[in-house]
Amino acid sequence: MSGRMLVIGIGNGYRSDDGAGLLVLQMLKEKQLPDGVTCLESDGDGAWLLDAWAHAERVILIDAVASGACPGTVHRLDPHGTNMALAAPIFCSSHAFGVGEAIQLARALNRLPSDLLIYGIEGERFRAGTALSPLVERAVHEVVELVWRDIQTHMIK
Repeated sequence: MSGRMLVIGIGNGYRSDDGAGLLVLQMLKEKQLPDGVTCLESDGDGAWLLDAWAHAERVILIDAVASGACPGTVHRLDPHGTNMALAAPIFCSSHAFGVGEAIQLARALNRLPSDLLIYGIEGERFRAGTALSPLVERAVHEVVELVWRDIQTHMIK
């Protein structure tokens, strides 16, 4: 996927709070995104992520996470400044090779995007259902505004 900026919403919309990243992406698509911004949905498969971000200048990932923090907590991670070996377990994935593992492998293969930003929304419920928990729903709106600000800041440069 080529382009100046790639925004990837990750999750499963049928596992309650796991759909938070997808909802953020849907809400961003409702805004008038600048030229050069591409939005993609992902289920979190690590191999897919490696291919998807291969040619993007800047990548923003949005995913639900489980670190033990309070539900609705927004984590902002820069894999170039954060030890992702410590952060990798916060990513919930039904895949053996998910977001955290994709980031670690990309770093080892020198295929990590030079400008990568991750927003993790701390989930509360990861069971069957389409409704988000109230704290996560509020965090989704916060992350939409944060990512929108990141998009505008980057596209002005």
